[in-house]
Amino acid sequence: MRELPHPAVADIRLPEVLHALADPVRLEMVQRLAENTGDENCIGVTDGITIHKSTVSHHFRVLRESGITSTRVDGRNRYVQIRREALDERFPGLLDSVLKALAA
Repeated sequence: MRELPHPAVADIRLPEVLHALADPVRLEMVQRLAENTGDENCIGVTDGITIHKSTVSHHFRVLRESGITSTRVDGRNRYVQIRREALDERFPGLLDSVLKALAA
């Protein structure tokens, strides 16, 4: 198993996080990831979202490179999870506020 590169906590920047969350598909992906406590297979996150595989890869890359998620590769499978602790350390309450707004 290996983990794909993502920014260190100190390198997570607000403009990149907000850009990543500004896309409706990525926002839905983050919402689905937030509902799970552990790693989620990429297929499960995008189940029911009708977009091309290359577009899915792009969205996961944007989320990872912005610092919102981490991705672990195990063979042909990729497992994604939200970096909640890192986001809360860098921008306290941001993720919770976004998720609460989505639930309203």
